[in-house]
Amino acid sequence: MSGSYPKKIKELPLFDGRFDAYKLEAKGSDVLFASYPAGTRIPAHTHDTENHGVITKGELTLTMAGKTQTIGVGEWYHVPANVEHSAFFEVETDEIEFWFHEST
Repeated sequence: MSGSYPKKIKELPLFDGRFDAYKLEAKGSDVLFASYPAGTRIPAHTHDTENHGVITKGELTLTMAGKTQTIGVGEWYHVPANVEHSAFFEVETDEIEFWFHEST
């Protein structure tokens, strides 16, 4: 897996999902340090977590609720739980994602 994360981050367990990421587990949430090669597309999907993310390198093209926006370095985005969305990474991109699980 590529990415410009520090060695300590790269020692975290790998995330088992649609993209490459290092996973830091925390009570009620997961923190992912994700890297996407240029041209990566994640098709429309939903999940039961409320997600917040910040781009640390590259950019994310996020489509949600019929609107497409580009999120660049240092910018945050939010995807509510159970809302369909898709992602495209035109250039090599790194981001930190916070996945908050719903309270039961």
